[in-house]
Amino acid sequence: MATQAFMAISPQLSAILAALGAACVCALILSMLLKTGLAWRLATDIPNDRSLHARPTPRVGGWGIVPVSVLAILIAAPSLWFAAAATAFLAAISQIDDRRGLPARVRFAAHLIAVVGLVVLYPAAVSWWMLAALSFLMLWLVNLYNFMDGADGLAGGMTLFGFSGYAAAALISAHPLPELALASAAVAGAAIGFLLFNFHPARIFLGDAGSISTGFLAGAFGYWGWLHGVWPIWFPVLVFSPFITDASITLTRRLLRGKKFWQAHREHYYQRMVRSGIGHAGTACVWYLVMVVGIMLAVYALDRPSIVQWSLVATWIVALCLMGAAVDFRWRRFQSTQSEHSEV
Repeated sequence: MATQAFMAISPQLSAILAALGAACVCALILSMLLKTGLAWRLATDIPNDRSLHARPTPRVGGWGIVPVSVLAILIAAPSLWFAAAATAFLAAISQIDDRRGLPARVRFAAHLIAVVGLVVLYPAAVSWWMLAALSFLMLWLVNLYNFMDGADGLAGGMTLFGFSGYAAAALISAHPLPELALASAAVAGAAIGFLLFNFHPARIFLGDAGSISTGFLAGAFGYWGWLHGVWPIWFPVLVFSPFITDASITLTRRLLRGKKFWQAHREHYYQRMVRSGIGHAGTACVWYLVMVVGIMLAVYALDRPSIVQWSLVATWIVALCLMGAAVDFRWRRFQSTQSEHSEV
């Protein structure tokens, strides 16, 4: 009822209002945490040799994004109640990890419970192996969001643009889903509130409580939209393709070298961009541009023939891999220059 009344204003305006409201509430929460000093007591990131930052910073972005997103889902999309509950559950577990640290097996068990619970409660009429594959992809999205949260403004920007893409598609699709559009717009708005404190130089980091929960929502909303015919299965992949491509290639490289992929490192493309002189702000802006282009392609392809859709997906993935190769080339030149300077 609340969704119907809100959407009666007009789908587009209601989504904008939801985003603005979420942005204000998130920004207010985070501002209060900083002003009271509580942010530092909840969780603080201490720089180490793998960090891209030089000073301790509160990891409390999730304290703004998660409650706003959960409340928005319960109000705008009550049928997605489990996604809201699972998001709160993951945030609670991840906050313990932010504060004290948890074994990898405990963290993964929590992720598995949330994803499997979603698929079991909202099953699709497909084969079991298809559901297993989708569950794996959602688990990967949960974790890669955490891996990619390492530079000022990056994960927050991806949340803003990614969920904005979800909201736009849920409104203009041949099978629109207003409740999904509102919930997505609210998450995107919460990301705006967070970015006010996270864009370079960052005063707050997202933290595991924010990145794990947001990654889950990206997968859950993507699954929900596919389940209700809002978009094809490839759409969420294309929307978040920069994150997926970077994390997947980096993971594969580390596994081939026999390294543990869950351990902290500085081998991601975005990390190499920051370290090679592009900087936090420059790297974030480049990624924003790349993601906007990918989302525009995804929205454009929605009502195209299947062959066109998959051709665009394949072409864009190839383009991202070529961009990654360009970053690698720049990184090798940077290392070569650094080596020459050290010898001198």
